[in-house]
Amino acid sequence: MKLRNIAIIAHVDHGKTTLVDRLLQQSGAFRDNQRVIERVMDSNDLEKERGITILAKATSVVWKDVRINIVDTPGHADFGGEVERILSMVDSAIVLVDAAEGPMPQTKFVVGKALKIGLKPIVCINKVDRPDARVTEVVNEVFDLFAALDATDEQLDFPIIYGSAKHGWVADAPEGPQDQGMAALFDLVLRYVPEPKIEEGSFRLLGTLLEANPYLGRMVTGRVFAGSVKPNQPVKVLDRTGKVVEQGRVSKILAFRGVERQPIDEAEAGDIVAIAGLVKFNVADTLCALDVTVPLQAQPIDPPTLSMTFMVNDSPLAGTEGDKVTNRMIRARLYKEAEGNVALRVEDSPTGEAFIVSGRGELQLGILIETMRREGFELSISRPRVVYQRDEEGNLMEPIEEVVIDVDEEHSGVVVQKMAERKAEMLEMRPSGGNRLRLVFRSPTRGLIGYQGELMTDTKGTAIMNRLFHEYAPHRGEIQGRRNGVLISNDQGEAVAYAMWKLEDRGPMMIEPGWKVYRGMIVGEHTRDNDLEINVLKGKQLTNIRTQSKDEAVRLTPPIRMSLEQALAYIEDDERVEVTPKSIRLRKTHLDPNDRKRAERAKEVV
Repeated sequence: MKLRNIAIIAHVDHGKTTLVDRLLQQSGAFRDNQRVIERVMDSNDLEKERGITILAKATSVVWKDVRINIVDTPGHADFGGEVERILSMVDSAIVLVDAAEGPMPQTKFVVGKALKIGLKPIVCINKVDRPDARVTEVVNEVFDLFAALDATDEQLDFPIIYGSAKHGWVADAPEGPQDQGMAALFDLVLRYVPEPKIEEGSFRLLGTLLEANPYLGRMVTGRVFAGSVKPNQPVKVLDRTGKVVEQGRVSKILAFRGVERQPIDEAEAGDIVAIAGLVKFNVADTLCALDVTVPLQAQPIDPPTLSMTFMVNDSPLAGTEGDKVTNRMIRARLYKEAEGNVALRVEDSPTGEAFIVSGRGELQLGILIETMRREGFELSISRPRVVYQRDEEGNLMEPIEEVVIDVDEEHSGVVVQKMAERKAEMLEMRPSGGNRLRLVFRSPTRGLIGYQGELMTDTKGTAIMNRLFHEYAPHRGEIQGRRNGVLISNDQGEAVAYAMWKLEDRGPMMIEPGWKVYRGMIVGEHTRDNDLEINVLKGKQLTNIRTQSKDEAVRLTPPIRMSLEQALAYIEDDERVEVTPKSIRLRKTHLDPNDRKRAERAKEVV
């Protein structure tokens, strides 16, 4: 059967996964009476809740006797490492652009990668039925983007198709016809995308995606560039330098057929398949026949920019909510995650009692923690820190990100001021339609930790921030941290409404009456810049005198509720987030006030 390999690349929320849904439905991958969930490719619970694609996935459809392998990629910058490698296994990409938002930072990032390796993309303008769609301007913006990314004349001559993935149609013009479904896109792919180039020689496959399967063990998905492979065939794995990593046999070959993966007896050159049976085979390695000595060229893995320390939960409430609480269990789970997640690095701390986990960003690490707490783990986690490097002269280098913020004009002043405080330099400020401005900055990663929540507050929830790793550059100096101190519980027990009511003038609370608290736990934010120990357990003194004023109803201000990402961004270096299956609590690293004073003095001496 003839083959075509394409990837769908776009910014977050521009409709990639919905488009794949429609292609599957209209190609007959589902039976007419088959019940299919929406966004079938986002199979992970967190993907469904957050409405984002975290893991790249492959599928395939058959149209007019041609099999089209389609890879749905993540649009979020924290998972950008996946996108770069996926592009090496396809022959073209559909660049999906929102008809109102136009090309965004992640669009620029992935299109840049696609053009660099010589792909000729198809541009699909999605959501043309939006009331604020500006189709002609967006097409011009896409052309300007291609030109700015040094596209060749051939790449600049890209075909454009318009449609609405949500309503299941595409056409050669923005107005339709709307009754032809996805046929125009399928036909364009068959016409425009070249057949896979097949290289001469013995079997070679480049590993692109990695997963740990509970039944088949380590599975690597990739494209067969040359030759063919059958189950039980002896093979070897070469790393990017050509060194032999391991030798073994292929135990199973799975091909993508619709949404299912089916075992096949032979994988031919050009096809995209998943292979099981090897233990050390990793992304960017070449799986090949025993006589091959030169590996396939592969994209290096981007360096992690952010790290956190994962520790055993040692608070007085440890083990009351989760069932996976030991150092051994946490270690096994983190190393298993690192096996399947290439952008993640896990190391034991020098003492061996904690684990340093490094990744691409807060979102990626936040999703790992959220997944672990749902599995029943209890963890204690430090503040995120950036991963520094040294240049040849020994100067300290830190990661810098390109940040694009779309904001209403009235809020632009406060955004510019806050970004300046975070040592960001502004590159561009231009109108983006509808009384909104697009601000472009280069900012140190450490200045952006926790800024998302503050940005939402400053702009009444109207701003959209997108960020992308740019480069390592010289350290930009000290950045002001949190200005307020915290309120710390001085005893263990259950919080009492009366005590909390009496303490309201000290600052907003983060707990509710009846919640379990312990000594050293953070229960609120102080109105001043120092930390303060308070007693939230003290009940009302009972007397036999009843008066009107004494029996006033206790009315409490609603507490500050923090998501996991907000909590991680809020804490300082001497604090931790305690994560359990049911709760997210903030605490001091040293629960005893005397230990805290000693640590503070030791820090001053240093």
